[in-house]
Amino acid sequence: MLEKIEQLDINLLIYLNGLGSETYDKFWLFITNQAYWTPFFLLLFYLIYKKVGGKQTLYILLFVAVLIAFTDQTCNLFKHTFQRLRPCNNPDINTIIRVVQTRQSFSFFSGHAANTMAVATFLYLVLKRHFKYFGLLFLWPLIFAYSRIYLGLHYPGDILAGYFFGALFGFLIFLAYRRLKPQYFPG
Repeated sequence: MLEKIEQLDINLLIYLNGLGSETYDKFWLFITNQAYWTPFFLLLFYLIYKKVGGKQTLYILLFVAVLIAFTDQTCNLFKHTFQRLRPCNNPDINTIIRVVQTRQSFSFFSGHAANTMAVATFLYLVLKRHFKYFGLLFLWPLIFAYSRIYLGLHYPGDILAGYFFGALFGFLIFLAYRRLKPQYFPG
């Protein structure tokens, strides 16, 4: 059963990765670079600041920082426990997929997917009543994580597991925020 799932994961990677072409490689390299998302983050937190004020924005940023640290460290623990080779480093498939970028770390599960989904889930739960179309925020983790498949850095299963853990951690941190807010973060 596990072998069947792994083969399905590989086949889906080969298909999705194969949709790429050199024409779009620079675009997806741009998308996968976290630094280039800085204007998006600044705009997002400016909009949050305008809706909830400076004090609440700082509280939200504090929880986002804790969330990212927790999610990232959990991801690293999983990567070192499972030690799944990235597609770009897997000799069984790296000659039949498009390898646009390489990394030497392990693959399972995707930190990019986990971190972005965790933050999107947390922010959505905290702020959905303030913004009419705030659900569009979930496009960010979808686009960001697809770049990892496109570049040959992650299997779709790595992305899905990252989404699952990210959504779970985002929800748990939201519960902590909701519980602590009245006592420690009123406003």
